[in-house]
Amino acid sequence: MAEYDLTKTVIPYCDRHLVFPLLAHLAESDVFPPEQVQTAQYELAKETNMVDYAISLFQQTHPDEEIPAEFAAKRENAVSTNERLQQEAQAVLDVIEIPEVAQALRQDKDQNLQFLRDKYNVTLDHITALYNFGKFQYSYGNYSGAADYLYHFRILSTDPDLTISAHWGKLACDILAGKWDVALEELNSLREAIDSRAPSLPQFSTSTPSSSTTDPALAQLHSRTWLLHWSLFVYFNHPQGRTLLLETFLSPTYLNTIQTSSPWVLRYLATAAVLSRKSASGALSSRVRHSIREIVKVIQMEEYQYQDPVTQFLKELYIDFDFEAAQKALGKAETVVANDFFLGDFRDDFMDNARYLISEAYCRIHQRIDIADLSERLNLSRDEGEKWIVNLIRETRMGADAKIDLEKNVIEIHRPPLPIYQTVIEKTRGLAFRTQALGAAMSRTQQAPGAQDAAAQPTVVEAQ
Repeated sequence: MAEYDLTKTVIPYCDRHLVFPLLAHLAESDVFPPEQVQTAQYELAKETNMVDYAISLFQQTHPDEEIPAEFAAKRENAVSTNERLQQEAQAVLDVIEIPEVAQALRQDKDQNLQFLRDKYNVTLDHITALYNFGKFQYSYGNYSGAADYLYHFRILSTDPDLTISAHWGKLACDILAGKWDVALEELNSLREAIDSRAPSLPQFSTSTPSSSTTDPALAQLHSRTWLLHWSLFVYFNHPQGRTLLLETFLSPTYLNTIQTSSPWVLRYLATAAVLSRKSASGALSSRVRHSIREIVKVIQMEEYQYQDPVTQFLKELYIDFDFEAAQKALGKAETVVANDFFLGDFRDDFMDNARYLISEAYCRIHQRIDIADLSERLNLSRDEGEKWIVNLIRETRMGADAKIDLEKNVIEIHRPPLPIYQTVIEKTRGLAFRTQALGAAMSRTQQAPGAQDAAAQPTVVEAQ
């Protein structure tokens, strides 16, 4: 289902090296012709310093042609550049390996720089050389080494732009090295840095935004958009990633970013909500239930600019209450999730949780349910549906209200009516708080003129 593949949409917001895993996934799937994917991999690799990898891709795409001589020259240039940059950064590398230096460093970077200059003759140029060496190691494919160099540069540097760029590079290195706990910490640190200032895009990126450097608000929007896409690598590989994704993406700042510049991220937001319907303890999470409702509202608002089977499934289920349409959308969503780079490993969990949501919604509005009919709506055979429904009743709160009639092959749900006084309590639970808040707001409004009069007489305040 190439029409629903988001690889070409996500690539412009990823660094060149982060695109390699995306193309490797496409090469293993049948979404696009293998020849096109191999050509894209070669065109991507030949612009990096990973010369041997580019040569191997050239041999795959051009098996009958000789290796161009430019690769040999590029390899020699890469080796010589690596040696030169290492020599320039060696002064800092020798110093940071001294245990006493690490103990002497403080939070004040200016103080650290003065300490290194006075005692070890380390200057700003030496520290910048460490950044250049780490950046080259990244382009060379040495992600672990680049992560170390960029980390130490970030500790010592006083240049805010290069520090942010080192943040991006360190995050990319941790992602490509598969260090998900470290990558999550780096992701949170970078998000705080972006939210506290208006940085430019990572300097090592291949993107060339036209106006991001002149408009701080637009630069921050671009940075958050990039961060959303990079965070997908972390959130769908870290054990707690789906819950953390919901907490981040549903915050007003990043939800606005999704709606403004990247509505296709709703697929991953919706999938995370479905996958996180249960907490770690197995109990149904009310927070996740609320998240699904909020996501459905956003899906409905943004339907005019983006929709796919995953978002359509939630829309049909919670807005239109069209169970047949939800069934068809779920069938397509299974294929979409299976072929998606980030979601492929969660196919079975997604289908299990999606069937639970269908069952929950269906049982909420019916008192007598035909098991065969519900099995069909869950895209299951009759036998599989019976087993699945029995397990569902055992695992959830439906067990106290639901009875299975095997002779008639139906489920009968007997819900005790909610007492009227309990209904009144639920509807008026927050009335006292809202009344108190309204009274406080009115009091502040009445006190405002008096405060202005007092502010106009500073001599009286001083006399007191």
